[in-house]
Amino acid sequence: MRVGADMTNETWGSMRQELIASVGRNNFANWIEPLELDALEDGVATFRVTSPFVGDWVSRNYGDAILNVINKSGRPAERLVFEVGPRREPAAAAASAHGAPANGVSANGTPAEVTPSHGPAGARASSDRAAPAVLRGEADDLPGPDLDDRFTFDSFVVGKPNELAHAAARRVAEGGDVTFNPLFLYGGVGLGKTHLMHAIAWELRRRQPDLRVVYLSAEQFMYRFIQALRERQMIDFKQLFRSVDVLMVDDVQFIAGKDSTQEEFFHTFNALVDQRSQIILSADRAPGEIEKMESRIVSRMQSGLVVDLHPTTYELRLGILQQKAERFRPQFRDIRLADGVLEFLAHRITSNVRVLEGALMRLFAMGSLVGREVTIDMTQECLVDILRQSDRKTTIDEIQRKVCDHYNIRISDLVGPKRTRIFARPRQIAMYLCKQMTQRSLPEIGRKFGGRDHTTILHGVKKIEELRGKDSQIAEDLEMLRRALEA
Repeated sequence: MRVGADMTNETWGSMRQELIASVGRNNFANWIEPLELDALEDGVATFRVTSPFVGDWVSRNYGDAILNVINKSGRPAERLVFEVGPRREPAAAAASAHGAPANGVSANGTPAEVTPSHGPAGARASSDRAAPAVLRGEADDLPGPDLDDRFTFDSFVVGKPNELAHAAARRVAEGGDVTFNPLFLYGGVGLGKTHLMHAIAWELRRRQPDLRVVYLSAEQFMYRFIQALRERQMIDFKQLFRSVDVLMVDDVQFIAGKDSTQEEFFHTFNALVDQRSQIILSADRAPGEIEKMESRIVSRMQSGLVVDLHPTTYELRLGILQQKAERFRPQFRDIRLADGVLEFLAHRITSNVRVLEGALMRLFAMGSLVGREVTIDMTQECLVDILRQSDRKTTIDEIQRKVCDHYNIRISDLVGPKRTRIFARPRQIAMYLCKQMTQRSLPEIGRKFGGRDHTTILHGVKKIEELRGKDSQIAEDLEMLRRALEA
């Protein structure tokens, strides 16, 4: 028996609150709100949708949730069918009837893009940044999973390795005339690129709520492009990405080697630059080091400000740990960390901030379970796997060989007494890398450099730390050597 439209709409309306609780308000507004229940008969729920893409997306990502609430309502349904066709009621009227904003219209009445909340076909999205966020108008326009509210400028710990990137991100987030276009942030995993991208988006939204800001991963850009080709919706795709005020693309290295995607990205880039829209990009390496990236795109990326986020120092890692510990306090009120635990972690775990945060959370959880103070001994037992993986395996001898190869000098000259700049600067760079990449003490490093005193090693390390922020060539040499040693 076919259920009438009034009955189906009444039935569907009663299920909405449960679906909002199940999939989240923003996913509901973007994907399920536009659906219109057309029929419910013989175990089949038929919905009217605006395009095949919407039906396919909802079926793959929210089909189980919809079937679950339908069956719980007492009307058995085994499968969903999506038919393309116009809605019987205006979007605004439907939204008003059900107490939710109409999809495609923000709270202030301005158009808003529909953005998917998951990755490529057949794959569930990761929880952090798999889908694009379009920021405009009130808070309900922002898809929940896309921007992490922990990633703000207030929660970003600034130190020497990231102070330039932080300052540049701040400047762009202030809005106004385009200063750096594009702003290109690059660095290894867990050094803060994504944190800064999210922070910029939040700050722009706070300062200029009506600004059209799109944030997405390069993978999501590629997926949207491919979908537009398949659905013959390239005009819509171009209008979406070329009508924004700020375009933010994370992990842009993933479009390298994808010729068609690079072609579209290049034209999108040009269109936005021509209309003075801001572009912000991130990658795991500098533009010129991204293999299979078209030279014209590399040139465009290099035309703005390119900023490297350097590997964390001990001081920066300790600052991050102190901040994270304060953030965990409300959740673990009775847990106490013994003196020296945070310092121990900052010294031993050097890979990236995500590993550092995960290790700290594990310690708090362990302390909560056993009901004891978290000591250094407990830390070593609890984190034995992480500490083993994080132990630096680079040796002083390897560093010395790499530095000599890079500067085309002999080991005997590197560790010898000659003080001419051609030998002294590589020697200081080698000392600096030994301090950063090994667990050897200053006296131990000094013995490897011709028996030099530990104060000489410390002077060399401080000299390179000072020059790194002033001399781009030294900064580039350090990065190349570090990557070669970690390969």
